[in-house]
This record gives sequence, structure tokens and C-alpha cells, in this order.
Amino acid sequence: MSFELSVVTNTPLSGIDDLEEACEIFLSNIGYLSKGYESRTGAENVRDSVPFRLFVDCLLKRRDKVWLIEELAEELDTSKPTVYRHINKLKAMDLLDFTQVEMDNHSYKKGYRLRYDNLAKSWNFVEAHVGVAMENYRKTVDHIQKLVELERRK
Repeated sequence: MSFELSVVTNTPLSGIDDLEEACEIFLSNIGYLSKGYESRTGAENVRDSVPFRLFVDCLLKRRDKVWLIEELAEELDTSKPTVYRHINKLKAMDLLDFTQVEMDNHSYKKGYRLRYDNLAKSWNFVEAHVGVAMENYRKTVDHIQKLVELERRK
């Protein structure tokens, strides 16, 4: 699964005391919330959108719960494919943990929650992925520079 994260110049949101406002700005900055998403889906505003509610209402505010896809679809009043689309974005960033949940019929389904039940701790995985990606960019830049120098010598 590919890892995508927008990195933009920003200031810390430590001056914002409203959880939802801080999350809206943060999730928009990192590219999790698409611009114009609410207008395409009928949500009145971004805070009513599925990805926002999934992250804030389900994963942050109810960290103690392991969520099945079906439960998330019902909670968010949307389809399972829509839930999977947004869960996969969070999985790609490595923010989610999953576990097998035993059902009444002794079968198992995958359940999701925020890794370590803690955004700050799970964000360490995102930072590690960014570090690896930046190292790879550095190697590519160094290689291109070497190719330019070789081309110049010809």
C-alpha cells in the first residue's frame, strides 16, 4: 500500500482549544481531507463528512472501541466501500491497528482502532515513514547530480 502525506508549511495548532477545529485544519494539511469533499458527497460541511467523522468521532473520541467495517458504515451512515476507502488512507499512513474480532458464530472479522489508542504515539510511525521517504529522495537527488556531472564531462 502506498504511503501518502502532504507536507506543507504550517504553524503548530497549539493555540486552538477546540478539538474539531484543530482536527479539521490538521487533517486538511496532511491531505487526509480532500478539498471540496463535502460538496461532492452532500455533507453540509467538512465536519459532517465521512472521513472527518470517522477519524474524530470514531477513532479519536472512542479510542477504547475496536470497530468493524460494518459498524463504522452504520455509525457513519455510509457504504462499506466508502469506509474502506478512508480506512485504507489511514492504514497507509500506519495510524491504525487491527485485530481479529471473534463473532457469535466463532468466525473472525478484522476490527480497526487508532494504533496504541493514542494519536501522538501512532504519529511516530508516520514520522518514520516520512524519514525513509526523505532519505530515498536524497539518494535520488544525489544520483541525479552525479549523472549531471558525468554528462558534463562528456
